[in-house]
Amino acid sequence: MTSLRTPDPNPGWLSEFALAETRSRVPILYVEAVPARVDTFGQIEQIGVLLRSSAATGEITRTLVSGRVLHGESIRDALQRNIEKDLGPAAFPRLPVSLVPATVAEYLPFPGVSQLHDPRQHAVALVYVVPVTGECDPRQDALELTWLTPAEALQPSLLADLEGGRGQLLKQALAWSGAIV
Repeated sequence: MTSLRTPDPNPGWLSEFALAETRSRVPILYVEAVPARVDTFGQIEQIGVLLRSSAATGEITRTLVSGRVLHGESIRDALQRNIEKDLGPAAFPRLPVSLVPATVAEYLPFPGVSQLHDPRQHAVALVYVVPVTGECDPRQDALELTWLTPAEALQPSLLADLEGGRGQLLKQALAWSGAIV
């Protein structure tokens, strides 16, 4: 299956070859975001999950908003850039006041060692729940954004569909935000 992918307008500081070499030797820092629609009291009504085509495997999987933190880029700027990259410029995220994440995720390249797996690399991700107030139009390699209630998001079949073990991250983020007990 060939993946139709819009070229990234900000490809980062490394070529694809240099990035692959670096990934094989150094943990890479990422940010991940669970987009949320919240009520006037700040309670989560819905969360967004992306449907994405994997350029590496050609598989269609569910995932969260995510991306690397570029060299010299603040975490706040990385969150803004990656949310815009995945959800479009009119998503209007309300970035958190505090940069303390809902959870920290560590992806290992070896299957079975950790709940989270990324065959390309050892990665560390700061995971945030980010309210969005605008229109979300998936971009880049995201095919669709599905809005789910917290109860729908916790269905075992959906959690299992999230790539790399991200179902566990979604549960942690919902618990952190008070959307589930």
